Amino acid sequence: MMKTYNHTPKSDGYRMPGEFEPHDGTWLLWPVRPDTWHSGAKPAQRVFTNVAEAIAKFEPVTVCVPADQYKHVRAVLSPEIRVIEMSSNDAWMRDIGPIFLTNDFGHLSGVDFHFNAWGGLEGGLYFPWDQDMLVKQKVFDIERVPRYDATDLTLEGGAIAVDGEGTVITTKECLLNSNRNPDWTQEQVEERLKETLNVKKVIWLDQGMVGDETDGHIDEVLCYIRPGEVAMSWTDDQDHPQYPVLKQCKEQLQQATDAIGRALTIHEVSIPEQPVLQWEESQQLDQTTDSYERKAGEPCVATYVNGYICNGAVILPAFDDPMDQEAVNLFQRLFPEREIVPVQSRELSLAGGNIHCITQQQPQARVSEADTQETSKS
Repeated sequence: MMKTYNHTPKSDGYRMPGEFEPHDGTWLLWPVRPDTWHSGAKPAQRVFTNVAEAIAKFEPVTVCVPADQYKHVRAVLSPEIRVIEMSSNDAWMRDIGPIFLTNDFGHLSGVDFHFNAWGGLEGGLYFPWDQDMLVKQKVFDIERVPRYDATDLTLEGGAIAVDGEGTVITTKECLLNSNRNPDWTQEQVEERLKETLNVKKVIWLDQGMVGDETDGHIDEVLCYIRPGEVAMSWTDDQDHPQYPVLKQCKEQLQQATDAIGRALTIHEVSIPEQPVLQWEESQQLDQTTDSYERKAGEPCVATYVNGYICNGAVILPAFDDPMDQEAVNLFQRLFPEREIVPVQSRELSLAGGNIHCITQQQPQARVSEADTQETSKS
């Protein structure tokens, strides 16, 4: 097991880079859970395959799979994609997996927050989540990355957006929820974020999008394009169920300044028609007393900002919707130096997330601190 530090990333000079900074690779988990993914997860597996293949054209990809799926996944994915056997309870690597940190010397480390399946026994999405809780440490071991223990705080990667220059944006609905951190004040959570992510400013939005089963994750609301600049979900339809909350989010962002004192530049990204779980699809879900009930006919959250920024590209959700091309055009203007790669991802929305939720970046590092320490001993 890799070393666990007793101090904080802030005291050691580590920070969480922005997603738009260079990566050494991307991590995913393979979907199989039958109460999350309908039809034996086969439609979802095709989307995961397409996402992994799209990213692999730009940077290394690792897909972690259950033992009984290893041969299948190894056969369907391109040879350059690394496939590793790893147990988990579901496939949302953004939330289950580690948050990597870097320092000015090119070293890599990671922070291990507590995970309770988006709410534990009070509104969580499934039980148990015992294998999910081990994923971070397994990835750290594989990559020989030292770990910071922050398991006193419940936090998923989709709940935060950082600019790499000292600012994090999150929601009170998630981090201050009684099913996450019931004994923490806003000030205490803020201080812990500053210690673990090495940020100086926390921008709090009251809530995330309506119907988000993760209790208001920020990655359905916005993503950082670059420091000082965000793309956020939007609708001009004042009768849309999402309009009031998105209007409030925008107003709060307009009133905020980041760690450097900048006002944020906000780009509105119109949301598509919200997909609906069809009755036939709902009948192909294994409902249990421990799982989140996915009802036919209810709209699911779908946004274009829940994509993934990798080296040289943006992997953008697509929904076979007229808004898809507008989103591609907008993101191409926002990222003129990157290729915009749309991937049909309705299946991910039906399960409560999208492309950002199933990916986790490993930022570029020249050498791990563990390797440096080993070299110094020899």
